[in-house]
Amino acid sequence: MDKHVLLIEDEPNIIEAIRFILTRDGWQVTTHDSGEDAMAVLRAAAPDVVVLDVMLPGRSGFEVLQELRADPAYEKLPVLMLTAKGQERDRELAERYGASRFMTKPFANTEILASMRDLVGL
Repeated sequence: MDKHVLLIEDEPNIIEAIRFILTRDGWQVTTHDSGEDAMAVLRAAAPDVVVLDVMLPGRSGFEVLQELRADPAYEKLPVLMLTAKGQERDRELAERYGASRFMTKPFANTEILASMRDLVGL
């Protein structure tokens, strides 16, 4: 497959679960655990898709998403937002700021795989 995902998530168990699911499916997975310097990591990683947690140390996923969408180089980059809360307000903010897809934790392995494949057109 040879697709590259940047996973920006601060929960070690979620990182390992997603990394396992995606690498088993042929994805290259780069991880990062802070919102503070997430854009610098994103620029260096040059991923095909980003999985972005809402609640991150340093800066929220919403703030990272706003910065990402403000940059013409990344305005079309697929972004899957993850949240443990799943409240309607979070979903609305994710849509308003330009998330490609929104998913609540916990999620099914098949759900994350299907979303990732869909986001990159597989």
